Amino acid sequence: MASAEASSIAPTPLLKDELDIVIPTIRNLDFLEMWRPFFQPYHLIIVQDGDPSKVIKVPEGFDYELYNRNDINRILGPKASCISFKDSACRCFGYMVSKKKYIYTIDDDCFVAKDPSGKSINALEQHIKNLLCPSTPHFFNTLYDPYREGADFVRGYPFSLREGAKTAVSHGLWLNIPDYDAPTQLVKPRERNTRYVDMVLTIPKGTLFPMCGMNLAFDRELIGPAMYFGLMGDGQPIGRYDDMWAGWCVKVICDHLGLGVKTGLPYIWHSKASNPFVNLKKEYKGIFWQEEIIPFFQSAVLPKECTSVQQCYLELSKQVKEKLSKVDPYFDKLADAMVTWIDAWDELNAEGASAQLSNGKA
Repeated sequence: MASAEASSIAPTPLLKDELDIVIPTIRNLDFLEMWRPFFQPYHLIIVQDGDPSKVIKVPEGFDYELYNRNDINRILGPKASCISFKDSACRCFGYMVSKKKYIYTIDDDCFVAKDPSGKSINALEQHIKNLLCPSTPHFFNTLYDPYREGADFVRGYPFSLREGAKTAVSHGLWLNIPDYDAPTQLVKPRERNTRYVDMVLTIPKGTLFPMCGMNLAFDRELIGPAMYFGLMGDGQPIGRYDDMWAGWCVKVICDHLGLGVKTGLPYIWHSKASNPFVNLKKEYKGIFWQEEIIPFFQSAVLPKECTSVQQCYLELSKQVKEKLSKVDPYFDKLADAMVTWIDAWDELNAEGASAQLSNGKA
């Protein structure tokens, strides 16, 4: 009887007091009901986009704080100009006001996926496992993540590199609707991702990747100041490149600082495809610009004097201004916003800064 009682006691959730879940939204968060078994023990930071007078309903029983545009303007003052409006890029405000070591961010059209056995996937738990064990950015292990149970380093892997590197980012994937750009959506409107691949990989040093923000976790203390999702949406010439921009910046800085980035598990169920014609309007400049942006990041070198994320990011902003402004004046504005973001981050995360932030439940 005693053992039966013991087995019915739910285990303490991993990192319960060290992780915030950040959700950008314009609608009621009914999707949280599906995530309740996994998310309810954690604190949520909800960043409301669009009309701040609209009331966002959150299911009962969740511990959360909600910020709308009025709150962002009140807290940041003139520096609020660096936070995008009418775009999910506003989520990065949640990263800035969090006081936790880890962040998990998810979109409100992402549901709980099932593994091939039919079991619901606790995406948050897998992200935490990814972040808490090392990465292998300096040498590729052909048997995937060597730190997972049932795997190890293969023959020929240098023993001097087997301690790995600290993991800064865990990039999860999606079943059902893949994260395609508008041209691919238009060519393959009915394509669905049904393949569950039980794999986690470290992205090698020197290799960029397209980072999707809808199922993403990171160590805020290791890389937080670089997780700026740029200037997108209202008043900007580009959209749907917010997470891409952050990913390129983050990867260059992680490579410089010797940190790791993982991709693969966990999966979520991406429930609906966004309109490809609307997406094309948002993306079309970026589709052309990225052919110059990516070579810029591939060749970016940070001086050895840059030893903090903030120093690296400010140096990158200078290089953006110097080398990408010729692509479009937008990048001059973006480089300035990158500096403003770091100023705001440092201001809000200075000692004794937390008193002005508290927003409580909506």
